[in-house]
Amino acid sequence: MIGGCNSSKCLLIILLTILHQAHWVAAVCEYSFIENGKLYSYSLASPLREFPHGILSEDGFYKVAVNETVLWFQLCDGMIFNHDPPRCVDCLDCGGPSRCGSECSALVANNIEGYPVCTTIGHVSATDINVMDKQNPHKGVIVKVSSNGAKHNCSLSVSVICDSNGIQGPQSFEKSETCAYATVLQHPSGCAKIASVVGGGWGWFGTFITIIFCLFGSYLLAGAAYRYFSLGVHGVNVIPNLDFWTTLPHRIQSFFASLVRRFRGPSEGHRSTYSRVNF
Repeated sequence: MIGGCNSSKCLLIILLTILHQAHWVAAVCEYSFIENGKLYSYSLASPLREFPHGILSEDGFYKVAVNETVLWFQLCDGMIFNHDPPRCVDCLDCGGPSRCGSECSALVANNIEGYPVCTTIGHVSATDINVMDKQNPHKGVIVKVSSNGAKHNCSLSVSVICDSNGIQGPQSFEKSETCAYATVLQHPSGCAKIASVVGGGWGWFGTFITIIFCLFGSYLLAGAAYRYFSLGVHGVNVIPNLDFWTTLPHRIQSFFASLVRRFRGPSEGHRSTYSRVNF
């Protein structure tokens, strides 16, 4: 027993933690939309035949350098540095100087007066995915991570271009604003899975019915709240126009019965029993 936890309990806790982490990572990098009766879905962290970790770098991070600026990032999960870790002067919000890069998903190091100063530009919890072009879903997706720091609001946008033949890592990056970076990589995970949508919903009729139900629910809630708080009515009587709603089924039944009688004509039981009299 270790720390009040026997071996079986500890193993179960570890397995549950791993399963929860795997499910959370997969959910972060999933995106889908419907266009022209087809469902386009992207699951960047799902394993592929040649890439068991999906789009996640097997090294634990992607790295690209331009001039004296170095960018590290990982998609769909935090970065792991088993080798070549960042060595920065300032890395307080991403693991600190001793574990720099271990608590964020994107980090950039700028050379300032001869020293590499790191800035966190993305966290896994602030991941957003959008398709590049809905008119051309096969092109790929854009994964954006962001970080709200004390000095700057930073972000990294990674364009994941669909390439079913293999992977090409980032070769360079661009800086468009004070702390907004962008790069490109090619990967099979950027290719959409397509499925036909059978019965694409109720269309305008479904929308109309939904609006009617929402208005009806709002009417009941507002009326019940008014009667309860303003009139002091309690119990089932808080329902507005309760008498009308309780008699509504009988009203509907009577309406349809009258329609049936109108189209079928008078029945034998309702014919006149008076005999014709000739004068």
